[in-house]
Amino acid sequence: MAQATAPISHTDRFYIGGQWVAPSSDAKITVTESGTEQEYFTVPEAQAADISRAVEAAREAFDSGPWPWLPVAERAEYLRALGAEVKRRSEDVGQIWPRESGVLHAIARHGGAGAAQFFDAYAARAGTFQWEEPAKPTAGGEFGLLVREPVGVVGAIIPWNVPMTLIANKVSPALLSGCTMILKSSPEAPGEAYLLAEAAEAVGLPAGVLNIVTADREVSELLVRDPRVDKISFTGSTAAGRRIASICGDRIARCTLELGGKSAAVILDDVDIQAAAATLAQAECFVSGQICSSLTRIVVPRTRHDEVVEALASTFSQVRVGDPFDKSSQMGPLAAERQRDRVLGYIEKGKAGGATLAAGGGRPKDLERGWYVEPTVFGNVDNSSVIAQEEIFGPVLSVIPAADEDDAVRIANDTVYGLNASVFTNDVNRARQVASRLRSGTVGHNAMRTDFGVSFGGYKQSGIGREGVHEGLALYLETKFMILEGQPEGYEGTAL
Repeated sequence: MAQATAPISHTDRFYIGGQWVAPSSDAKITVTESGTEQEYFTVPEAQAADISRAVEAAREAFDSGPWPWLPVAERAEYLRALGAEVKRRSEDVGQIWPRESGVLHAIARHGGAGAAQFFDAYAARAGTFQWEEPAKPTAGGEFGLLVREPVGVVGAIIPWNVPMTLIANKVSPALLSGCTMILKSSPEAPGEAYLLAEAAEAVGLPAGVLNIVTADREVSELLVRDPRVDKISFTGSTAAGRRIASICGDRIARCTLELGGKSAAVILDDVDIQAAAATLAQAECFVSGQICSSLTRIVVPRTRHDEVVEALASTFSQVRVGDPFDKSSQMGPLAAERQRDRVLGYIEKGKAGGATLAAGGGRPKDLERGWYVEPTVFGNVDNSSVIAQEEIFGPVLSVIPAADEDDAVRIANDTVYGLNASVFTNDVNRARQVASRLRSGTVGHNAMRTDFGVSFGGYKQSGIGREGVHEGLALYLETKFMILEGQPEGYEGTAL
């Protein structure tokens, strides 16, 4: 099989200060194609000097401007230009994303256009967001003005599963707010970050506003520790998020954390089991189950447990696993060998823990190369077991019996996570009532739902703060209250 070539340039350099700069060392990161195990491309591995250089460029661009001082409408135009350029590169995203993370090409080829929607949506907020507003002082002073200003230099750290979407949802609010950034891409999937760097260069984004490097965990921690960085925005595992939060807490830096999940689908007693099984299986195929918000705990009435297990096993076992570029494939590989081994390890723990293996459980027999795992279903899962409590990040579903609706809610909430959930019922009022009892940042109805257009994030150990066009912008801003002895020009009428 011929080796694929990544459709990106400057893979021997970093994008810092508006230029492609040589790395400080010869250290390399090799990106391996997940479906073939062949080398795809290499990029430099950032060292301490490279991180420091990127932070210095972002700090200079913020402190000396002009980016934070530009009219917000002008910053919005840069976002629209970035979105248009990313959209133009959609087919390049379609070539990179499957090879790095295992997503199907049929989905990946729309990744650039999807990300562009977020750049445009945030740009539209420029004219509607309350950047400043009068507020009547209560302890002296004649006129008050609440002003929302950029938090400063942002370090954004993204994972490998859906890079371009996550990039768009960190870069867009930060840049619109007037922040400058260091974007640290994942060693497994740096390609989309390189695409964005090329887009920034193409649209003439001012130097230092966006700086892009790739590093592993140890060097990435230097970005989190750097006192010149005002805020960290991280998406990834709860374990890594816990470490980042402790470092940010030590120096009182701002942070937004979008972390892991072990999300529950609560199936009530009035639904069509076959339809619910088809919906859940299809959702779990996206990026081979490597999604933090996946509905992997299926909580069902005990009287319908066997029916649900049979339906899920029948549906999930028919999923065609294979080459993500093959139009007949319904699920691709996992992103990395260690990820494949991790998932298979959890499957073994499920067997050893007494759960009933109803489908899958190993590597597809007809796929000798690539990091593939069979879609797997366990029944009779105890909610206190390892496979019900720990995030597997692969195509593994656990069916958990519940005595009644109250017990189902208890089980759904009996987790350290609270990222996503769903209620399956034909009664929308019942769905609303059960949803109000679930401790989760998002609750869908009869489907796996996430919505970066409004709000995304979790309760408990699933994170701190929210991302999304409606909720995410404020987290890149600081609020200042100006208390004046008179009313400045441009403010007519009564203060709020």
